[in-house]
Amino acid sequence: MFLSDLQSKDIISVKDGRRIGKIVDAEINSQGRIIYLIIEEKKTWRKFMISTEDTKVSFDDISKIGEDVILVNL
Repeated sequence: MFLSDLQSKDIISVKDGRRIGKIVDAEINSQGRIIYLIIEEKKTWRKFMISTEDTKVSFDDISKIGEDVILVNL
């Protein structure tokens, strides 16, 4: 699986079922393993004008990678 495949999937929290956002980048260590996925929060009209920080999700926090979504423990 490629990073571009992951970027097309929605990130969903297992705890409350809310949509967190989409993957925009990844932090990779010197051995080539993904440490964090960088998530851009879902934009709403109100948040469109406000600058928000991206969320880092540890690769260990991923519960399941499905066909359409990625479930994470946050």
